[in-house]
Amino acid sequence: MTESHAASAGPIKLVALGDSLTAGYRLPSDAAFPTVLERLLKAKGADVTVANAGVSGDTATGGLDRVDWSVPDGTAGVILELGANDMLRGTDPKVTAGALAAIIERLKARGIPVLLAGMQAAPNLGPDYKGRFDAIYPTLAKRYDLILYPFFLDGIIGDRAQHLDDGLHPNARGVETIAAQILPTVETFLGSLRQGASR
Repeated sequence: MTESHAASAGPIKLVALGDSLTAGYRLPSDAAFPTVLERLLKAKGADVTVANAGVSGDTATGGLDRVDWSVPDGTAGVILELGANDMLRGTDPKVTAGALAAIIERLKARGIPVLLAGMQAAPNLGPDYKGRFDAIYPTLAKRYDLILYPFFLDGIIGDRAQHLDDGLHPNARGVETIAAQILPTVETFLGSLRQGASR
């Protein structure tokens, strides 16, 4: 695909595949992460759409179960944000890593690149669990040569003013922070997609 053909084909279509952090739990649709990210990207001049494929409560295994129909043909790239619910449930990190790897491989087989959004375990789960869980994302990024955003919740952890009253989910302000923090990494991802399309 040439660059001119890529441009004529319309906007670059991204899909954000994730859990409640992507879906926009208890927020209006225009305050959900994919919508906010799309707005920020367009403000920077990017011709892009970001579809919301977030399902509240989803685990990495749940994402694997629905990846084929959640990511339609014509998708240029996927922002993969899963694992927080696995961590909250104390799921064996091997299970989470295996499901994420299978999602990545399923998308790779369809020629769809992945930006991997990392998650970190809460300290109260203990150093052994935290160490094994936190290693999932850099390990997968290295194995599959993916662009990695190390921690999806960077910039809001510990700030009650950016969370809903449950203390777990971002409020509208928190989503704005998350989207602004990840924006440079997504722009790098878009650049890699354009390079791939022009080859």
